[in-house]
Amino acid sequence: MSGDQAFDIIDSIFEGKKKIADVKSHTIHFGKIINEQKEIIDEVVVSIYKNPHSYTGEDVVEISCHGSKFIIQKIMELCQQKGAQSAKPGEFTQRAFLNGKLDLSQAESVADIIAAENKVQHEMAFNQMRGGYSAIIEGLRNELIEFAALIELELDFSEEDVEFADREKFSLLIEKIKKTVIHLIQSFELGNVLKHGIPVAIVGEPNVGKSTLLNALLNEEKAIVSDIAGTTRDFIEDTLIIDGVQFRFIDTAGIRETEDKLEAIGIERSYQKLKSAKIVLYLADIQKEYKEIVEDFKLLAIHDEQKIIILLNKFDKVSSCNAFEIEEAIETLTHKKTITISAAENKNIDRLQTELLKIVHNEKMNFDGIIVTNARHINALKDTLIHLNQIEQGLNQHISGDFLSIDIRMALQSLGEITGTVELDRDILGTIFGKFCIGK
Repeated sequence: MSGDQAFDIIDSIFEGKKKIADVKSHTIHFGKIINEQKEIIDEVVVSIYKNPHSYTGEDVVEISCHGSKFIIQKIMELCQQKGAQSAKPGEFTQRAFLNGKLDLSQAESVADIIAAENKVQHEMAFNQMRGGYSAIIEGLRNELIEFAALIELELDFSEEDVEFADREKFSLLIEKIKKTVIHLIQSFELGNVLKHGIPVAIVGEPNVGKSTLLNALLNEEKAIVSDIAGTTRDFIEDTLIIDGVQFRFIDTAGIRETEDKLEAIGIERSYQKLKSAKIVLYLADIQKEYKEIVEDFKLLAIHDEQKIIILLNKFDKVSSCNAFEIEEAIETLTHKKTITISAAENKNIDRLQTELLKIVHNEKMNFDGIIVTNARHINALKDTLIHLNQIEQGLNQHISGDFLSIDIRMALQSLGEITGTVELDRDILGTIFGKFCIGK
């Protein structure tokens, strides 16, 4: 229970050595929960947190009882008879926000922590809850506020035609803030794929072992394996968590010229998956002439933002010396990481997994650990950038302070929406906290 009446309610149903209202904060007390007929419902432990030193910033009571559904229901009924109400989804965290214990972005990260399904999702959410991201946003706002105050001061002395805000310094500040905002916006793409799983497309000609590789990665017979070319007519997708990072592996239909209509549809979908993948695994048969492998690879429409790993499969069919030379030659000619593997014998799959993790680690390093994952935040950042561009344009056109101040206020408003520094509509708050689980 959280709120002004929490201690009064618990004292009306709890029998212990002392009244709960009289004990120290952050203490634990053993006793009995009793009803109005003095019947014992359960023996419990009650934890006390006095305002403002609690999660919500209010007086908080936690009752630890036995796990019987009957007991839990009876205790809840007693609390409600004495005036308590059932919490709505996210109500405890909403109270923490309204009482200044968390800002809005930190509050939203609580829901992300609860929903985290792997190590990376947990790290991103926990970093946001600890306030690293909030500190950046508030730092930008504070710098803007300083100049906004000087420009507002100018308006008070408009008849004397004086400038308190150095326009040159202000221009440099806007440029600096813009770089930070753009950097945060760019991080969203990475944050989004880390949150939902990094799409990895396995592509190559028919019968090079794409389905065998998928099975080896997943350690199960997910895809049908056959010596017949064109077995995979459509893409097959499944997820795998490697060292806390979630990947979405997509086994595509073999890319070749074909008159089979069904296979042609599958190949077209392969190209679509190839375009949307963050990482592309290009699989080739190492027994093929290495110059042909390079030429076939160059025909793929891979854009610059995609990370590529060339995999030379079936290296168990050639000598180790030959395999190493071919790997080195293809890596030199393509300037792409190349790894020899045997999907059928599960050899060097660990090398591939290490390389996949290295790509993710390097991408995360580019954003110094601050990665935006929230769609509401990204919209606010994009609005901020629009207003910053308007400020920059106004400075270049030497517009008056009163017009500049309007654009500055709009930029401050957009930044403030992220952390909840500015007043937000109750409907917006209801939508945000309504996504939480009940009891948090």
